Amino acid sequence: MHRSFPPYYRRVFFHTLLCILSAILLLLVFPRFDIRWLAPVALTPLLIALARTRDGWQRFVYGWAAGIFFWFFLCTWIQFVLEVHGGMGRWGGWGSFFLFAILKGLHLAVFSWLAGPLMRRPYAIPAVAALWTGLERTHGTFGFAWLQLGNAGIDMSLPLRLAPYLGVYGLSFVFCMLAAGLACVALRYPRVRLAPLLALPLLFLLPAIPEHTPATDSALLVQPNIDPSVQWTGLLQEKTERQLRLLSNVLPAKLIIWPELPAPLYYYNDPEFHELATEIARHHGWFLFGTVAYTASNQPLNSALLLGPDGAEVGRYDKIDLVPFGEFVPPLFSFVNRVTQEAGDFVPGHDIKILPAAGHRLGVFICYESAFPDLVRQFAKKGADVLVNLSNDAYFGHSEARQQHLMLARMRAAENRRFIIRCTNDGISAVIDPAGRIIKRLPPFRELAASIQYGAVEAPTFYARHGDWFAWSCLIVGVGLAMLNLFRPPVPLDHSPKE
Repeated sequence: MHRSFPPYYRRVFFHTLLCILSAILLLLVFPRFDIRWLAPVALTPLLIALARTRDGWQRFVYGWAAGIFFWFFLCTWIQFVLEVHGGMGRWGGWGSFFLFAILKGLHLAVFSWLAGPLMRRPYAIPAVAALWTGLERTHGTFGFAWLQLGNAGIDMSLPLRLAPYLGVYGLSFVFCMLAAGLACVALRYPRVRLAPLLALPLLFLLPAIPEHTPATDSALLVQPNIDPSVQWTGLLQEKTERQLRLLSNVLPAKLIIWPELPAPLYYYNDPEFHELATEIARHHGWFLFGTVAYTASNQPLNSALLLGPDGAEVGRYDKIDLVPFGEFVPPLFSFVNRVTQEAGDFVPGHDIKILPAAGHRLGVFICYESAFPDLVRQFAKKGADVLVNLSNDAYFGHSEARQQHLMLARMRAAENRRFIIRCTNDGISAVIDPAGRIIKRLPPFRELAASIQYGAVEAPTFYARHGDWFAWSCLIVGVGLAMLNLFRPPVPLDHSPKE
């Protein structure tokens, strides 16, 4: 068998296995598996293969294969959304989803193409970590952001100290440094190349994650558990409004919060719902809920609306980062049906708005926006002392996407040192403290209303004030060093002599 299988092809086969192994390890880090401790080693097999592969296109293909594998199995819920709620049928859903995985895999392909030469340099560890972190920052810029590697550190108290300073990207940098260090050991590189890892104990000098932040205020969360696939009739809408009224009145509260809802309850052009919303606000004091608003040219906006104690509108935030396929269709996928049933595609809002309610300043972000660290931190920068996430995760079905979405919200809490009140249609509704810990979690897939406790934090974190300077700097440094090395004389692929 070995005689009929030339060494070159054996090497290619072995390196391909290493790349797929990294994709598997990355999958194991996140929900559904949640084996978080694998985060610092997940990239190691890939980096070993890249260090031993001189051909750039070969590295590109290795990374592309690993990227397709990772995104395909991480986001299988997208296929469910396209098939069930997008009306594409099984094969249309799978075909469109596979095209999505192919495109998302390009990020890992570019990383692999550029990282190979860096792995053979004395400064491999910080350079590769910078390249990974910088490219991670571009996911949202190019259409779809989801789980950065650093999210796996949400329950790791030491690396999480970086979150209020560098955001989730600081944790990604640390995990990639450790993976690159282990790869250098496996490749038997000189031990001096591990010197950058000596900087990691400096994490102990950062302030510890707060043990307890007082939660002295209360609000009523309404989780109506509305089926997103139901066919709406006048009678069903009337019944739903009655039930929402009952849920909103089960307990006294100064602040009532409804989630983003898959129901035709339009405050601005439905007089009956307008009257219901006004009544709830007058009865309780403050009422925050999701609705559809419209631009001056009558284009729909996904909005969070706050009514005051007199029933009048206090303020409104229009969602800025929209969900691909859910709220708009990317031009490349123009053949895909929208999940929502609006007359036209949603259009994005443009302004960060702070909504004053019940003695606090609320920063309200909607659903998928929890995947965008730079967006959420702007609410805290503008003075929000409490963050609120209105979401409708019903389109995810019973998949692991709900846990993944909650993980994102938890990291936003740690980055900004803010309580996050997460109100969803059918789960997972929760209260997250400024350390990213869940202090109350409501049972999913149940119709209920619950009183929750939260607190306020005034001072913005360094990350909230200054944003993603670290991630963008990593992109510049990582890509710059990689491009220089692409055109430098090749370094021998075997390990260097001991220094």
